[in-house]
Amino acid sequence: MTTTSTDTTTGASPVDPSIMVVDLFSGAGGFSAGFRDYQPAGPGSSPFESVAAVEYDEAAAATYAANFGTSHVANIDIAKWDPEPHRDKVDVVMGGPPCQGFSALHRNNPEKPKADDPRNRLWLEYVRVVAAIRPKIFVLENVDRFLKSPEFESLKAATADGGPLADYTLRWKVLNAADYGVPQARRRAIVIATRNDLGAPLEHPRPTHARDADPSQPSLDAVDETEQLRRWVSVGQEVFSLTPEDAPELNLPERTDKPLGVTLPGPYRTTELHIGRNPTPLSRERYKAIPPGGNRHDLRGKSAEIDGVSTLLSTTSWDRHNSGSGDVMGRMHAGRPSVTIRTEFYKPEKGRYLHPTADRPITHYEAALIQGFPDDFKWFGSKIQIARQIGNAVPIGLGHALAKAIHERLRG
Repeated sequence: MTTTSTDTTTGASPVDPSIMVVDLFSGAGGFSAGFRDYQPAGPGSSPFESVAAVEYDEAAAATYAANFGTSHVANIDIAKWDPEPHRDKVDVVMGGPPCQGFSALHRNNPEKPKADDPRNRLWLEYVRVVAAIRPKIFVLENVDRFLKSPEFESLKAATADGGPLADYTLRWKVLNAADYGVPQARRRAIVIATRNDLGAPLEHPRPTHARDADPSQPSLDAVDETEQLRRWVSVGQEVFSLTPEDAPELNLPERTDKPLGVTLPGPYRTTELHIGRNPTPLSRERYKAIPPGGNRHDLRGKSAEIDGVSTLLSTTSWDRHNSGSGDVMGRMHAGRPSVTIRTEFYKPEKGRYLHPTADRPITHYEAALIQGFPDDFKWFGSKIQIARQIGNAVPIGLGHALAKAIHERLRG
């Protein structure tokens, strides 16, 4: 519930009332960090206040607690979480149920999650919580394929007459984070629901950036002349100009704490995450052989002497496939947004995750900056756990854009 307090010194009301938020499947807190990053009246003026966060993964929950406070974080299975204390007291519910079963990476692999993966059913828990809390607005984030799933059809049915969410109107769209100033071309399905008693439903925020925008020309969607589309932000400008090119550390510092009662490695500032793997000699030679903007195709027919033996740098599998992704063993383009940061961004055999010029994969620090996390953000967990938190997060810039749209709607 939106509340307004009065300044007892001057008798004046604050710039904005607090907007109460519940963050489900919160992860490390990318969504919440984006909402906190929206500060319409300057530093410290975010109108959003997180009153509850639910996250099953203990390392991610600890990271969230370290940055947003421990008292309201529930490190439990969402099916066991009781939303009743928050009924009619919350303005916004947001969250991204696990989406591995919807991922395009898995759809043709019988060993990977399918559409009936139990993780996809977690969106039902999201619906249960929303129906109990009755926020003014709720936002659901997922991979773009979610909008073609049976689960999404069920979500739409839930807002029909007689459904548990019949008093909400949905709007859905696939948004690209790069269109909101994020140095990453990450496409996500964003479903926004507005309670009908608020009037017209909230629409998705207008883009602020575009691939080929001409800064001298106003946007066709602009409300006034100040709303001109800017060009996409390049990863070289936003990230790699700020990080060292030299070889990263192999391990995190020895440090532990227990913000939620479980002892975990950390906390680590984002700037301490300049870490990576120790590549094999073959991997090092492959990195050296790939030119700026190149990928696995540049390894064909090339060899290097490794331990006194001439070794081919490509593989039979790579040589046989001329189609498909050209991102494997690819260098990021310094002048463009990065590809989507996934949970295994430290493995260039998984995608275009090599540094634009240095002969190494990107580090956790660089991946966190691509996602928009600030330098002073605190992280808990092992190298793999922190990578998972970074890759699963909602980019800060995208959360900021949604926060701005929600704030302006509720303020109005």
